[in-house]
Amino acid sequence: MKQTIIGVLVLVFWSCSDYRASNQEQIKPIKQTTTAGMETITLGAGCFWCVEAIFGSINGVESATSGYSGGHVKNPGYKEVCSGTTGHAEVVQVVYDPQVVSLAKILEVFFQVHDPTTLNRQGGDIGTQYRSAIFYHTEEQKATAIAILNKLDMSGAFDKKIVTEITAFTNFYPAEDYHQDYFELNGEQPYCSNVVRPKVEKFKKAFSDILK
Repeated sequence: MKQTIIGVLVLVFWSCSDYRASNQEQIKPIKQTTTAGMETITLGAGCFWCVEAIFGSINGVESATSGYSGGHVKNPGYKEVCSGTTGHAEVVQVVYDPQVVSLAKILEVFFQVHDPTTLNRQGGDIGTQYRSAIFYHTEEQKATAIAILNKLDMSGAFDKKIVTEITAFTNFYPAEDYHQDYFELNGEQPYCSNVVRPKVEKFKKAFSDILK
């Protein structure tokens, strides 16, 4: 497991914020609906463009929505969150069918597709908004997340101690519309082609059995 996890933790020093700054389009956040029987988990693992692309391709995931969570400012925008002053993390809210894909499998993917040992940083993306975080929606999710994190720490899967924040979900604000499905719509953009695409391809190779 150690080799698999380390193999997908590629720290590439590009910053997704460098490319977002040029997009000044202001669009109202999208509305979300959840189908009965689905469960929701909110995950922060660095730039949400990559995280959304990965979780949105998992069989059993109904939706993966980029947004902001864990902060103290209501209805924050990208620029506010990027300043690091709102307390929010860039996250992806994952709505999934537990009869098709388990939370344990979702968290296995989560811990493999980013580096959970770097505090407030993923590659060239630096700041509290890029922190590793699991915002649980139920006590069962909390217990599962803690158990998996502890198991990884004790197994020595990583060279350093995991710093992933595990905290109760309090809020989620969908990111501006242009952030949604970003990799799918902007795959040739430099950050996507140099950072997101390699991570997505490695994920798909490692987890080919759970892809849509």
